[in-house]
Amino acid sequence: MEIEVTRETRNELLGRREVGFNLRFDGPTPTRVQVIGKLSALLSVQEKQVALDSLKTSFGKTECSGYARVYDTEEQRNKVERSHILSRGMPKAKAEEA
Repeated sequence: MEIEVTRETRNELLGRREVGFNLRFDGPTPTRVQVIGKLSALLSVQEKQVALDSLKTSFGKTECSGYARVYDTEEQRNKVERSHILSRGMPKAKAEEA
């Protein structure tokens, strides 16, 4: 999986960077958790500071475009982002077997 940052702007008011990127991959489309992990490693931030907004894939292609927001702190991210965006990028808790 390769990520190429195509656009990066700084939003001082909300304390974040807004990042547009292109993603190339082999095989199935990567999960949101994998994309967040790779993007955070590329930008040298913690995964808890990244909010992945969108991933758009065209049919039959092994590439997609995406948009993410990288916050200065985790507290700032939790304060600004909507709850459904935050829960979308987290791994699902495993159900306890009875």
